[in-house]
Amino acid sequence: MTTTAPRALAPDLARGAMLLAIAFAHAPLYVLAIDHGPLTANRIALAFHDLFVNNHARPMFAFLFGYALVQMLERRTSRGDDPADVRAVLRRRGLWLIVFGTAHLLLVPIDILAAYGVASLVLVGLLRVRDHTLLWVGALTLIPGTLLSGLPLLMALPQGLTTFDIGALTLPAGGDVGSLYLERLPGAPIGTFVGTVLVTPGVIAGMWAARHGLLEAPERHRAFLIRAVVATMVISCLGALPSVLAQTGLWQPSTTAALWTAAMLQPLTGYFGGFGMAGAIALIALRAARTRGPLTTAVVALGQRSMTFYLFQSVAFMAVFAPIALGLHDRVGLSGALVVAAIVWLVSLGAAELMRRRGRRGPAESLLRRLVSGGATRSKAPAST
Repeated sequence: MTTTAPRALAPDLARGAMLLAIAFAHAPLYVLAIDHGPLTANRIALAFHDLFVNNHARPMFAFLFGYALVQMLERRTSRGDDPADVRAVLRRRGLWLIVFGTAHLLLVPIDILAAYGVASLVLVGLLRVRDHTLLWVGALTLIPGTLLSGLPLLMALPQGLTTFDIGALTLPAGGDVGSLYLERLPGAPIGTFVGTVLVTPGVIAGMWAARHGLLEAPERHRAFLIRAVVATMVISCLGALPSVLAQTGLWQPSTTAALWTAAMLQPLTGYFGGFGMAGAIALIALRAARTRGPLTTAVVALGQRSMTFYLFQSVAFMAVFAPIALGLHDRVGLSGALVVAAIVWLVSLGAAELMRRRGRRGPAESLLRRLVSGGATRSKAPAST
């Protein structure tokens, strides 16, 4: 009889914290008048968003997704499953994520779950390659990822706009959500392709980190993690600074070279910031594991149900911002949107803790597991995505 190793704290803690970053990243996309309200508060919110959220949250999400792929492979092969069969399961899981993402378009015109599904299909083969090959492929994918991620900034900065001015989501003005959904579907393949390109560097970095157990055993890698977190966060903040100054009106790029530098440097260094955020949470987990207070327990419970509450965020933001609901899309500015994001995360935190106490898994995770396994749920795999 084999015994199951206790779950590592850091990956689940990171996923729970990641949902706060994702909420901060997504809530402003629902706001049409980002400059509504106090100017100073909105400028501070913009600087905070660009320095610590923006594209930093999504690379962290991708990092943790890639980390989970390796965890699932190692968990199943340690029980004696054939690696080729496990990779087939991961690809089948990727196909179902595409289905989930397509359905998610009912709530938002921009979905990322389908992109992770495609990334699973494409990148699972990299689970077999050596470390140096994995790192080289990851480095090469930074080029298209940076170019596509920097395009919104490249369009916004010359016009004196922010990425929010050109990137607000289209919210249903009436009750015909079905018609709006059908309008979104033709553009879904392009959105999924772009999303896959954007998340690929993070997924590959997560796969590499999982091979070395950076989040499962942070105590063994403490010195490396400290150096890596400091270096990546400094690089990330310095790289975001030109676009922050331009978007807040404190500096305007006067040449084409300056414009391209500001637009591309932020997403490039943002990838490193996402990795650094995950590493910082791993270091926090060292202390949290000793105290294991109620906040840590709740954040871990949220991380174990990350897919469920990622989808919940979309429902909550639609309820708050959509004209057919509370209609706050044109009544709050950027700072107000961040407050809404924090409230939604806190509600998620409480709901996840309540589910933990009642012994209930996330419904989205349970459904995905049943679909992937064809109804047979013999293993107690993690509830996280």
